[in-house]
Amino acid sequence: MSWLWWIIVGVVAGWLAGKLMRGGGFGFLVNLLVGIVGAAIGGWAFGLLGISIGSGIIGSLVTALVGAVLLLWFISLFKKNK
Repeated sequence: MSWLWWIIVGVVAGWLAGKLMRGGGFGFLVNLLVGIVGAAIGGWAFGLLGISIGSGIIGSLVTALVGAVLLLWFISLFKKNK
C-alpha cells in the first residue's frame, strides 16, 4: 500500500478514534496525526500477532482504527487532568 493511502486511511481512522474515545481526544488536528501514527502501529501490531483483518479499504481502516484507539488510550494515560 502506498504511503499516501496510509495517510488518508490514518486521517479517517484518527477522526473516528477521536469520536469513539470520548474524553480521550486531543482536538481535530492532533487526532488526525494520531490516526496516521495509529495506522502504522495497528499494521505493526497485527502483523506481529499474525492477525489478518483482510485486505482492501475496510481491512486497512479497521487496522488503522484499532491502532489509533490504542494510541489515544495510551496517550490519555499521561494526560494531566485539569
